[in-house]
Amino acid sequence: MITFRVFQGLFGALLMPAALGLLRATFPAEKLNMAIGIWGMVIGASTAGGPILGGVLVQHVSWQSVFFINVPVGALALVLGLLILLDHRAENAPRSFDILGIALLSGAMFCLVWALIKAPTWGWGDGKTWAFLIASLVGFALFGFWETRVREPLIPLALFRSVPLSAGVVLMVLMAIAFMGGLFFVTFYLQNVHGMSPVDAGLHLLPLTGMMIVGSPVAGMLITKTGPRIPLAGGMALTAIAMYGMSTLETDTSGAVMSLWFALLGLGLAPVMVGATEVIVGNAPMELSGVAGGLQQAAMQIGGSLGTAVLGAVMASKVDNDLAGNWADAKLPPLTGAQLDQASEAVQVGVAPVPKGTPAAIAEQITGVAHDTFISGMSLASLVASGVAAVAILVAMLTKRGENADAAGAGAGHI
Repeated sequence: MITFRVFQGLFGALLMPAALGLLRATFPAEKLNMAIGIWGMVIGASTAGGPILGGVLVQHVSWQSVFFINVPVGALALVLGLLILLDHRAENAPRSFDILGIALLSGAMFCLVWALIKAPTWGWGDGKTWAFLIASLVGFALFGFWETRVREPLIPLALFRSVPLSAGVVLMVLMAIAFMGGLFFVTFYLQNVHGMSPVDAGLHLLPLTGMMIVGSPVAGMLITKTGPRIPLAGGMALTAIAMYGMSTLETDTSGAVMSLWFALLGLGLAPVMVGATEVIVGNAPMELSGVAGGLQQAAMQIGGSLGTAVLGAVMASKVDNDLAGNWADAKLPPLTGAQLDQASEAVQVGVAPVPKGTPAAIAEQITGVAHDTFISGMSLASLVASGVAAVAILVAMLTKRGENADAAGAGAGHI
């Protein structure tokens, strides 16, 4: 399973940069933002439909069916791609893969994320935590050194001489930390605290994806007229407000209140996805537009990994600190150290650690303590995500319209 998921991620990663490169190569400058907006709208629609369809398949067929369904979809996409898509290459485009660069960057990212994930268990002062953090720093340093020596680097570091492009990359990382990290707990909140089925949980997230679908093409038009700076800053401001609102969710929060914050989050994300993509791809040289597209996707994936790890560590620390006291305050039967650790792991995903055969009254108390403790952890994680989004507002002010956007034209880009 894990091996095939690795290959799925590997081949999926090839699609997104190529898609952005095709958009850059096909559409002139005045239509590029709208094209990216429509691209974002399609991603939003698939993001909305995927969890709902997946929930139906898991609930009524089997979990394996969520993988089988991709086979005919992939086959159809392959046929349409061969018939419709045109290949565009620049004469001075890179012709080789930087294998060592890929290995160094992947290893450094793995060590960093692994350290952040395991730190709540090992302890921040533990030697293993620091070993992985130091290994990560060494890996990033070696990667930077190697990229200045190899003839065709994985990421040409000269790209970062452009302040707007660098700001766009940082903005995408911060957006993904706030969005993916904060949203990581929402599924647990809906299913384990509110007791929703996977399908119902997907339906409750429709306001988020719906606003992304509606907002992406609108954001594309707005960015074309005004430039990306104000829409990006406004989008991150809305994201910060939405994440703050999600920190106020309680065990009995109504669906209408949840929908309000989810919709506001989708409305904020739409201009960021479109605008940051335009800033990164538009400020890169034409022959490196595919590389820039890959950089945009890498920034989002790195941000998502860091967000899940960091905010997961925040959640774990908060639950570990609060659970024992909340348990004792409820006058529940005392737990051993091992039992408390097991209960903490369950509470971190919103599950009440109720043993079989527990009397109904005590089970209700345990459930209340577990859900209240989970809510406190999710609230703190959402506040941290809101702070990250607020910092991103300042970063957005460093962006500007792509310097090379006017050179965009059919057949010009490297895919």
